[in-house]
Amino acid sequence: MTYNLLQSFLGWCGVLNYFLLVIWFLLFLFAHEFLYKIHSRWFQLSVESFDKIHYQGMAYYKILILFFNIIPFFSLILIGGK
Repeated sequence: MTYNLLQSFLGWCGVLNYFLLVIWFLLFLFAHEFLYKIHSRWFQLSVESFDKIHYQGMAYYKILILFFNIIPFFSLILIGGK
């Protein structure tokens, strides 16, 4: 696998993962009640704990995107892949 191919792969993975994160945030923002009703059928959750779980999940997901997609992408740029 070449630097260019790996760099392109990591770049597109980062873009797609951030797109999924934005979709998750928009669903959480605009369909909060609907999501809460679905999840409260499966689990006994208060609204505060539901919000906390989603907020932490988004934060962890964003950190994982940074560490596994964005930082390696820029590392390849610094190495001289392009």
